[in-house]
Amino acid sequence: MEIIKITESNIDTEHICCSIAEKKGENCIQSKKDWMRERLKEGLIFKKLNVRGKVFIEYIPAESAWFPFNAEGYMVINCFWVSGQYKGKGISNLLLEECINDSKLQGKRGIVVLSSKNKKPFLSDGNYFKYKGFKVADTAKPDYELLYISFNEDEVAPSIKECAKNGDIEEMGLVLNYSNQCPHTEKYVQIIKKVADSRELKIKINKYKNKSQAQNAPSPFTTYSLFYNGKFITNEVLSEKKFIKILDDCIEY
Repeated sequence: MEIIKITESNIDTEHICCSIAEKKGENCIQSKKDWMRERLKEGLIFKKLNVRGKVFIEYIPAESAWFPFNAEGYMVINCFWVSGQYKGKGISNLLLEECINDSKLQGKRGIVVLSSKNKKPFLSDGNYFKYKGFKVADTAKPDYELLYISFNEDEVAPSIKECAKNGDIEEMGLVLNYSNQCPHTEKYVQIIKKVADSRELKIKINKYKNKSQAQNAPSPFTTYSLFYNGKFITNEVLSEKKFIKILDDCIEY
């Protein structure tokens, strides 16, 4: 099994997959590649199986990660995906081992990854990481878990910043915070904005454009977080149908 590392020299030609399929004629992946290109300069590592499938791991030093974590000296896993026919073949272990080896070579204290007590879309499977020896370092509402593994027993555990612990924001109404860390956020942000406009609902959209903004976010998952009247609703990148259901179920007109 050949593992390919994405670099500045091959990023334009290598295939990048996501959990959401890109439809013919769309160019969602380009926003991800643009985001990645800048992060590569900051130490981002993206490794994938040499196939056209969702089989990859993406990680970056915590100091450059787009998460509100206190994790100096750690490596942060942004995204980890092994899907379809590639499951159950030891590929997850292989990719995680790549991350562990790279982290040790860079002299990192350990590795952290965001998960949750209850399975959530777009978050790594906490059960898998716990099976591999990761422990819960910290939690945030509603049920986020920051998992970590340290390379030395006496290392200080990382934590979630206080700004992202309680799951609430001060702004009222519909508020969406997002970044281009996922290839498809830009597309789906515009879709839900169109739906909100059609219902004459105001929605405030905040895009994280740099790591400083993301590192001080009000929710641990900075790729996509929807709030209503100050309360966290979901981290799932919403389709039109799912957004309409949320409006029908939760929003007061």
